[in-house]
Amino acid sequence: MPRCWPSFRSRSKKEAGGSTASGKLPDSGSSASTLDSDAKTKAAEHDEKEKNEEKKEDKKEDEMDKKKKDKKDKKNRKDADDDKKDGDAGRKDGDDDNDKNSDDDEEEKPKVIVGSVSEAKNIYKGTSDEDGNWTWVDKYPDDVEEAAENEETAKFAVLVRNQKSNDSRKKLEAHSIIVQSPQLRAALAEIMADYPGVACELTRLEFEAPFKPFVHRWNEFQKYIEKPDLDEKTKKDMKVLIDIMNYEIGDNVKAFHDYVENGVVCFKDLWMIFQPGTVVVSAHQSPLSAFEMVETEYMTNKCGKFLQVRCDCVDYGGKEFGRYQEQINIPQFIGTKKITGLRVYPLHFHKEKEAVMAKLIKRGEVFEKLSGHHYKQYSGKAITWDRDENEMEVQITGRIIVDIDSFNRFSPWRVRYLEDWNAKDLDRFTKHKEQLGISDDKFVLPPYYQMLARPRTRGYSLKFKKWLDFFVEQITEVEWNSTAFDRLVLPPDQKELIMSFSESQIAGSRFDDIIQGKGKGIICLLSGPPGVGKTLTAEAVAEHLKVPLHMLSSGDLGSGPWEVERELTSTLELVARWNAILLLDECDVFLEARSTHELERNKIVSIFLRTLEYYEGIMFMTTNRVEDIDAAFQSRIHVSIEYPDLTSASRRTIWANFLRGSTIKSSLTDKDIAELAELKLNGRQIKNVLKTAQLLAARKKSETLDRKFIETILVIEKKRPGAPQQMMHYL
Repeated sequence: MPRCWPSFRSRSKKEAGGSTASGKLPDSGSSASTLDSDAKTKAAEHDEKEKNEEKKEDKKEDEMDKKKKDKKDKKNRKDADDDKKDGDAGRKDGDDDNDKNSDDDEEEKPKVIVGSVSEAKNIYKGTSDEDGNWTWVDKYPDDVEEAAENEETAKFAVLVRNQKSNDSRKKLEAHSIIVQSPQLRAALAEIMADYPGVACELTRLEFEAPFKPFVHRWNEFQKYIEKPDLDEKTKKDMKVLIDIMNYEIGDNVKAFHDYVENGVVCFKDLWMIFQPGTVVVSAHQSPLSAFEMVETEYMTNKCGKFLQVRCDCVDYGGKEFGRYQEQINIPQFIGTKKITGLRVYPLHFHKEKEAVMAKLIKRGEVFEKLSGHHYKQYSGKAITWDRDENEMEVQITGRIIVDIDSFNRFSPWRVRYLEDWNAKDLDRFTKHKEQLGISDDKFVLPPYYQMLARPRTRGYSLKFKKWLDFFVEQITEVEWNSTAFDRLVLPPDQKELIMSFSESQIAGSRFDDIIQGKGKGIICLLSGPPGVGKTLTAEAVAEHLKVPLHMLSSGDLGSGPWEVERELTSTLELVARWNAILLLDECDVFLEARSTHELERNKIVSIFLRTLEYYEGIMFMTTNRVEDIDAAFQSRIHVSIEYPDLTSASRRTIWANFLRGSTIKSSLTDKDIAELAELKLNGRQIKNVLKTAQLLAARKKSETLDRKFIETILVIEKKRPGAPQQMMHYL
């Protein structure tokens, strides 16, 4: 209804006319018909008084207009005489006089002060033209109906808003219902407990068709009315509501039970099987996983119509656990379809429900333990992304770091922002900790939330140098090579030196510079020809200490000075967080002496020098050109080890070590190994020869690795440019 506020103040002529034309007084939200007789009499007397005052005002205005007109005519006649005498000048003077008269008229009109009247003025939406344009008018609409909800309707337990039905079995159907009975609201608060979007504590409780909460909670609805302790008023009101629901959704309820019994469903009724709060399962972008249902919505895109199922999983955001919502779409289909054949379906339809739950909870326990950062082994497919952030599968093997926090900070990919736990979640966590007897602030996931845990976690592949999404089931413990350092071919004193500073640094050395935080790291420079064991030294130390080895080359850090600084800074931060050993392989570009004509490279060297001052971990640097190192590096390197060319004894040890690690039993004697050791091959060449010889032996289906296979490979190697001269003589 229009809202007006009655006022007995004098109004302007325009307002009075508007009220008279509409035939109504301004009201304050209630109809004029509700005024009592005394109020009507007073209003009539007030209107008569106003009309008399308006007549007087009109008469005064007419007299003023007549005087102004006479004065203006007299002036115009005078101006006309002046025009005849003075020509153009007279016309100009006449125009000036007219302007003065206009100014006089404006000064005589009373000025309107905006907002000066302490009343409200109602205006109404007018009719629209052919183009749909409309404006606001002050005329009260003639076709306004009385409001359907009033004091009379407020006494009913339920209001049903009806509309014409598209169902051929009904004339009318409910658009919505309003539950007004306090007893009904209390009953529904119990029946609809935890149902999303239903707040039964509201005074005005409204449900819209197709009444999804009643379909999903129909069994609870029926059980509630059978309670023996219900009072008569509640029973009567519940009977009214049940009769309404039977008429409105009775067919839907029957269809729902029919779908459940037969395990099939049609697309238009697909929403019925997805009750909010239930557990659903799906192989959405991963192995079979569990989610908690939130809501469904029919939607349409360029591919057609689909039902979008929104559901929550449990994820870890790098700092704490939380909820993350996934959206799974079920495309439209014709006829009926098996429920278990859908992209997502309720868990209770699965034939092996208990086994699936147990498997998901076990996987969730692993996911929970992977919070924080961990050094692990991985083999299998992982997930990366293209430029448009579409998921792509890649095959990954080797060591990885599981670290979601670092993924969010340093990777170029999108961060998964989590939602907070709701009140029901927090209550479950508290009860679970009480059952376990945990009194501290330690966070523990109950089995239900472990079941909902995401099947993937994020981290970094040390081998492929990529940020990836790893499948939890493919992550295993690292298999350490405990003999790697012992098999390292180095003089005993050098091995002892390397191991002593490495172990002390990992344990947390307290030695510091005069400036706090400066010079706390250990930097070791390994120099010598290729294949003598420089890289192997860093790898063996990492295996012995059981810490990650992060290996980088100059190309991984970029080419520009600022790019190098950014990448190097983030790398050193990651290495410190992971307690890892950093290996900068073939880092000549950073170590080479500065010159006066290569300013860009000078910047890179300066950046590298400055960064090393504040590095707090273990860093191995390898180079083949130790003579070209900048002088400033000499004071920053704690240990410098020169690797000479391999001797015959060293090569014999390398041959023996690789043969012991062969997958095929070797038939070579000590004499064979001694003769092969005379060839001036480096460690990498020896490894390549033996690896290729094993492949040849497997191809020939030989059970042993014989010398003839090795010599066949050496004959091929002889033809390679730059082959050792001793190989020529040997062959």
